[in-house]
Amino acid sequence: MGFFTRKKSNETVVETRDEKKDGAVVEVDEVAEETGLSKVGLIFACGAALFSDGYANAAIGPVNTILSGYLYPAEIANTNYSQLLSSMAFAGTVVGMLTFGFLADKVGRKSGMLAATTIIFVFMALSSAAKAGDSIPGMLKALIAYRFLCGVGIGAEYPSGSVACSENTEAKGVRKDRQQMYFILATNSMIDLGFVVASFVPLVLLWIGGMGYLRVVWRVTLGLGCIPPMILLYFRIKMREPEAYRKNGMKNVEIPHWLIFKKYWPRLVAISICWFIYDWVVYAFGIYSSTIISVADPNSTLYTSLGWGCLANVFYLPGTIIGALFVSDRFGPKYTMIFGLCMQSLLGFVLSGAYTPLTRPENIAGFTILYGVFLSFGELGPGNSLGLLASKSIGPTAVRGQYYGLAAAIGKIGAFAGTYSFKAIIADLGGSGTYKGDTGPFYIASCLALVSAAFVYFFIPNIDADFMAREDIAFRAYLEENGWDTSKMGDSLIVDEEKIIVHDKHGEEVIIDGPGGAMK
Repeated sequence: MGFFTRKKSNETVVETRDEKKDGAVVEVDEVAEETGLSKVGLIFACGAALFSDGYANAAIGPVNTILSGYLYPAEIANTNYSQLLSSMAFAGTVVGMLTFGFLADKVGRKSGMLAATTIIFVFMALSSAAKAGDSIPGMLKALIAYRFLCGVGIGAEYPSGSVACSENTEAKGVRKDRQQMYFILATNSMIDLGFVVASFVPLVLLWIGGMGYLRVVWRVTLGLGCIPPMILLYFRIKMREPEAYRKNGMKNVEIPHWLIFKKYWPRLVAISICWFIYDWVVYAFGIYSSTIISVADPNSTLYTSLGWGCLANVFYLPGTIIGALFVSDRFGPKYTMIFGLCMQSLLGFVLSGAYTPLTRPENIAGFTILYGVFLSFGELGPGNSLGLLASKSIGPTAVRGQYYGLAAAIGKIGAFAGTYSFKAIIADLGGSGTYKGDTGPFYIASCLALVSAAFVYFFIPNIDADFMAREDIAFRAYLEENGWDTSKMGDSLIVDEEKIIVHDKHGEEVIIDGPGGAMK
């Protein structure tokens, strides 16, 4: 058996145990030993549940197509079941983001992650087994209800899992020149991977079973979505709260909301507006995928429709991966986002201006490549950077969950609004199939991308290594300048140069004089 110490390095407390092996004393990372994960693995355990966000949102597309176009067209015709299947998860996600944003700050990141994972697992499983006797409308209503509740779990992941993921990127042992990369790969890249897998799974199932097994295809497609959260639940049960939250959270004290808002409202408003614009224009940016499919595959079948949908989602992956590996840590997420938005705007104008010749059958391959590059820039820039800026720059640890959840919820409302508003815009411009109807929304979205870039440039700071740790120090100083007592911030661990105070299993204080010093 070894002995337990807590060592202070700059502003990070590292929990270790010294053990003797082969006559030598080695230092064992207690966190890694308890969870079975390295520091990088812990980042992914916090953020990778967003795979379920991408999977759940993308999977409902082919499922909806199968239900409304092949299995139950008569039952769904003249109803709003199809629209509700697509939109109810959005509503649930907003509820989850706002509710768990508060809980992540006042109860804990870990509790929020456990609840989110459980909710997603349960209601993805129930969605795949949705049934109401022999009633098809009853089954569809049950599926819609489960989609809403699954959305609550997905929404809970953002202020709980993503925020914990960002805080763990600044843990000791994580490379400082790779902090942004790890966050992106664990969050946005997971969402994009979920998109791809969700469009590929029903295609594979269709290849295996054929058109005679469509009921199996849609149920198994939804049911497979409960596997990732079930795997993550094991690691999340064993993990601890992020060190930043344990040191700088306000779990046990009243949060001075007005004081915090006065300092951070420009960032909160700017990020919320950017997220709203980005999610709002995503609908417009998706219009050209339908154009490509209609020209390249005029005699579409369910097989080819699913195949083209999978190809469209694959275009997201190069952008998010290249941005994570080579761009974000080098230039910072602020300038990476501005670059991505400007490139999307430029390509958007090119695609719209040359729309007529590019959409001829002989040129559709070139149009597809340009559109794929366009989508990749969207992921390299705003796709990768929005969540990163929201989690790290929007505010201090004490309200990070609430501010992140609010900004993300506003973004989801933008996505919901875009789904309906752009249909009206297309109709006013002459309708789908006309030049103005097909290109007008793209022109609008390209202009708004520049507006979003301007908000980022003027109101949001750039992020570098250990930005959140420095922000928390500045935040404590700000509170003290305004007469607020910061001594009770944090959880059960307080560290300074002279002593370390911990609480034993009975809740009693144990004081250690100096790092590694004697206990009293």
